[in-house]
Amino acid sequence: MTGGTALIAGRGTLPATLVNAATDRPLVAAMQEFHPEGLIPDLTFRLERLMPFLAALQDAGIARVVFAGAVTRPGGIEAGLVDPATAVILPALLKAMQAGDDATLRAVIALFEANGLAVASPAELAPGLMPDADLLSGAVTAQDEADATRAAAIVDALGQVDVGQGAVVQQGLCLAVEALPGTDAMLGTVTAMNVTLRPDPARGRGLLYKAPKPGQDRRIDLPTIGPATAVAVARAGLGGIAFQAGGTILLNRATTIAACESAGLFLWSRAP
Repeated sequence: MTGGTALIAGRGTLPATLVNAATDRPLVAAMQEFHPEGLIPDLTFRLERLMPFLAALQDAGIARVVFAGAVTRPGGIEAGLVDPATAVILPALLKAMQAGDDATLRAVIALFEANGLAVASPAELAPGLMPDADLLSGAVTAQDEADATRAAAIVDALGQVDVGQGAVVQQGLCLAVEALPGTDAMLGTVTAMNVTLRPDPARGRGLLYKAPKPGQDRRIDLPTIGPATAVAVARAGLGGIAFQAGGTILLNRATTIAACESAGLFLWSRAP
């Protein structure tokens, strides 16, 4: 398997989507407690034994890794499980985790590359996952365009301080922004919001906007939209979804488009 690819999989359906789309099935590895949906990992590993895991990838002939799926910061480290090699690199990695997502991802990429493992984007396994600019469902009004412009500016500002990749805007008002709890929590906040705090939907129902952070390394942790996103956006009473073309993963494209059409939502892959 010399020169092979390993998928470092987290939770969610993205890892299985990538495996199904890949020409050659990658080796699937997952951190304990973060197993992907619909896949049985070939390897599992713990953060406390990260260096032996990297050695196992090398022994398996892996030359390239792709990261996909959700992984949250560990609640703690079991000191008794840490091996001597991992003990050397663990303090710097934990410090990066405390600095934010971007710092963590940069540290992870550097660690894998330092051990002879190239880090590739999910798009290299499945190029069709990130649509070009296009209106995929529904129609966009002038108010929607203005809301998307406003949301893009908000997400850009959030990204400058490494906070999140999404915002909800209605008639120019920011109803919610994405932080550590993620997109579902943000949309849940909007769903639960008192109707008196929201503008009249007859003048524009608002939208969810997703985009990578400015300067983000696009090989890892790209924003992702799928059928469940459409359901949550409809439940929140919004008019549609806009996302940055070429920088956002669209899962199960046909199913997501169908879900948007069924709910009367627009789905807009928006040029940066």
